[in-house]
Amino acid sequence: MGSSSRDTEPRLLRAFVAVAEELHFTRAATRLYLAQQALSRDIRRLEREWHTTLFVRSTRRVVLTPEGERLLPEARRVLAAYEDLAAAVGSGAGRPLVVDVGAPVSTGQRVLNAARRAAPEREFVARFHSGLTRAAAEIGAGSLDVSFGRFAGLDPASRSRLEHRLIRYERVAVLLPEDHPLARREAVPLAALAGETLYAGAGNADTAEWTDFARRLFAGRGIALAAPFPRIEGEPEFRRIVRRQGWSVLASEVFTGVPGMVLRPLTDPVALSPVSMVWGAGLRHPGLTALTDAARELAAEGGWLRRPAGAWLPEADRRLLGDDAGT
Repeated sequence: MGSSSRDTEPRLLRAFVAVAEELHFTRAATRLYLAQQALSRDIRRLEREWHTTLFVRSTRRVVLTPEGERLLPEARRVLAAYEDLAAAVGSGAGRPLVVDVGAPVSTGQRVLNAARRAAPEREFVARFHSGLTRAAAEIGAGSLDVSFGRFAGLDPASRSRLEHRLIRYERVAVLLPEDHPLARREAVPLAALAGETLYAGAGNADTAEWTDFARRLFAGRGIALAAPFPRIEGEPEFRRIVRRQGWSVLASEVFTGVPGMVLRPLTDPVALSPVSMVWGAGLRHPGLTALTDAARELAAEGGWLRRPAGAWLPEADRRLLGDDAGT
């Protein structure tokens, strides 16, 4: 490969190889846990850096150019060298992988369960901190390896020390007392929450990314965020306090049940919360590979990365995921 490729990022090489092997941008984007727009942007950047055209694109198919065919084996060789270097530096492959799944009922827990079934020889130690902001700090401190949550809700300094893969769009829901007038509906239009006050973790620094999501969703819709409240530890205490306070709670479709309350999805528009798998930059561990493979299979089986037409995402998340679709 020429001098123009001297500083090519491994991410761009992975994008090239994935598209070359799939010959389909959507399938390659799913494989890499990227938005298709982000993948297309990476390929265009690579073509600019290498001063060549790698693919011929049409509405019906994607084909490697002769130069793309020539460079593909070289790109694979360089990626293999990166993997060999990571192994030589020392991946700590024999140690347990510490994984924060947030809560026993969560997307992260489902991924962990699947990874344990697929790789029973690996040891995964689960934790339940229920907040990516706290988990990101622990990953940075070296006491945690992997977590799950809304990556765009982290501050840029934290994100720069982490890697992530989008694995699911969770549909946002509201947890209502069963005698609430809206509880009779199968789904709750967002406009029907005008005048309501919802709890979304304000006052809990560990889950700041979720409170930020709620503020963005509520803005201009007449929905109030419940006043800050001390951090709530554990599901039994959460259930007790929610019932005692009489709160309605902003939640997602993957949420623990609370006796006397019902979970209803939001609609008009459908609001989505992006869930990424997050780990420390440079981490190489066979347990991480098992988690990544499990997340990919679950996403394909469950349609986790499909988005309904007109779905709402925070602008910050759309930018981070390379998605310019409107709200």
